[in-house]
Amino acid sequence: MNFLRKERDYSQHPFIVIWEVTRACALKCLHCRAEAQYTADPRQLSFEEGKKLIDEVSQFDDPLFVFTGGDPLMRPDLYDLAKYAIEEKGLSLSMTPSATPKVTKSAIEKAKDLGLSRWAFSLDGSKAEIHDHFRGTRGSYDLTMNGIDHLQKLNIPIQINTTVSNYNLNDLEAIAEKVKDMGAVLWSLFFLIPTGRGMQKDMITPKQHEAVMKWMYRIQQEMPFHVKATEAPFYRRVFAQERKRNPFVAGEGSKITDALGRAPQGVNDGDGFVFISHLGDVYPSGFLPIKCGNVREQTLPEIYRDSPVMNALRNKSLLKGKCGMCEFKELCGGSRARAYAVSGDYLESDPSCSYVPLAMR
Repeated sequence: MNFLRKERDYSQHPFIVIWEVTRACALKCLHCRAEAQYTADPRQLSFEEGKKLIDEVSQFDDPLFVFTGGDPLMRPDLYDLAKYAIEEKGLSLSMTPSATPKVTKSAIEKAKDLGLSRWAFSLDGSKAEIHDHFRGTRGSYDLTMNGIDHLQKLNIPIQINTTVSNYNLNDLEAIAEKVKDMGAVLWSLFFLIPTGRGMQKDMITPKQHEAVMKWMYRIQQEMPFHVKATEAPFYRRVFAQERKRNPFVAGEGSKITDALGRAPQGVNDGDGFVFISHLGDVYPSGFLPIKCGNVREQTLPEIYRDSPVMNALRNKSLLKGKCGMCEFKELCGGSRARAYAVSGDYLESDPSCSYVPLAMR
């Protein structure tokens, strides 16, 4: 996989394309964006429709393509779709399965044989008590660690996703140590958006967001893995400020080549990021539930490039409130998903950012 992808015109080519291949999942996660269900929706994209979607994804310039869910492993034709994406279309494909008994060594070996670029697991606590509560399923932590053990033995690059919330805020240090011990290449911290099953009461405060961002800057210098923030674009602002005060020096043995976590430019909802649901509906991200089209009616490139909502999200001059006045709006832009979830307006200020722009002082 090309981790140092070149800069691109996000109005034409997204950096990351995520396809929710199914909503079927055996877990009952407290924060679940998808409000996943135990069985697949019979209306989900068929195999042939999936191949057509993959054809359209390949029309973009070297995107990072991700199969998500639900649980991707609940889809019987998953490996056939993966084989088509990798072997026929040359896409860099990653997958984010749920930690269930379906994650066997043979399942992971099959993915490796196909050329899967990376396997991502969610780890929301350093111990079973915290992780299993968050995932809503007893035994999820042990299954996660078993899956990670398989990945280590098969030398498949590991990505760990952690949703930051009030449930695990005080456990982040311990989780970071676990991520280090397992030899992960990327730790992606997702900052809770109150959508799906996610609740506003579970979000950390703006002050806590700022503190976590500064801590992330510090551990990026110490740890041998990349650190990335999802739905917290103000990490780019904090990173710039902290780097000015305390120049970034990668720790000994560090793998860091792109300190902001892969993308050479900031990725935001609809701006370098596009999400396709199991039904083919296209959204700016999985956390911003504003439908921009459907791949059964239009092509994915047409929707991404021409949707009025997508174009508005890419125009930072349209931002309102504090975000609109901020000198960092081109670098950051705020979480459009969180603004929408809290205010109902995707162009409003990100309520989790504590920074006061110079124009407001």
